[in-house]
Amino acid sequence: MAMSIWIAKLLGPVMLVAAVAMLASPKAIHALAEEFLKSRALIFVTGVIALVTGLAIVNTHNRWIADWPVIITLVGWAMVIGGVVRMVSPTAVVTIGNAMLDKPGVIRVGGVVWALIGAFLTYKGYA
Repeated sequence: MAMSIWIAKLLGPVMLVAAVAMLASPKAIHALAEEFLKSRALIFVTGVIALVTGLAIVNTHNRWIADWPVIITLVGWAMVIGGVVRMVSPTAVVTIGNAMLDKPGVIRVGGVVWALIGAFLTYKGYA
């Protein structure tokens, strides 16, 4: 459980701050995402970062239990998958990213989801 709390203390606040940015400045985040999708190199580098971070989480915290720490495991696996996709198929990332950006409200919905998960993990980590 100590590892779950430690990782929650890292992931929770980062997700919460990202969510605040998404909810407070959706137009700025939209523009940032458009710039990101124009750079195959940036997509690849963030894929490496996501893969390494996801593997670090999965290798230290691969807990499939019916309790809150499973959220950390799911985030870790999502990072692994996201990292692999970015590295192997940046074109797919651009296609999916542009399709998402064409939908109004997707940044706000993402911000709400990240806020809920981030707030929950922050609470579990620091409470």
